[in-house]
Amino acid sequence: MKRERVLQVVLVVVGLIYSSFAYFLLQFLWHSRWLVGHNDVRPMFVSLNMTLCVCLLVAVKKPAQHRSLIAYAAWSALAHAGTMTIQSAQAAAHGMHRKDSPQDIEMSVVIGVVLLVLLPAKQ
Repeated sequence: MKRERVLQVVLVVVGLIYSSFAYFLLQFLWHSRWLVGHNDVRPMFVSLNMTLCVCLLVAVKKPAQHRSLIAYAAWSALAHAGTMTIQSAQAAAHGMHRKDSPQDIEMSVVIGVVLLVLLPAKQ
């Protein structure tokens, strides 16, 4: 029971973190910032995580019934961290600097690992 409660707290925290992306999405779309440098990937990524935040907040009530959603959130965070790591390494190899910080990568890894560790058992 304690593990489920910790998972519920983590789901709320991750859901709130992802919901804060709404501000960035509005900034990208309202001011057409995504047009600068043809950066259309960032608003799409942000919109996916905003949608995921709503689903994670719904899953808080009964996490065991939303096991696959929680697993998706975990694996997508780890995949995102892996992609950012590779892009940052490639950019550095070409003498470029990416705007993503190492903390972005670390946060995605922590979210993914914590969600996988707390993943409810199969019913």
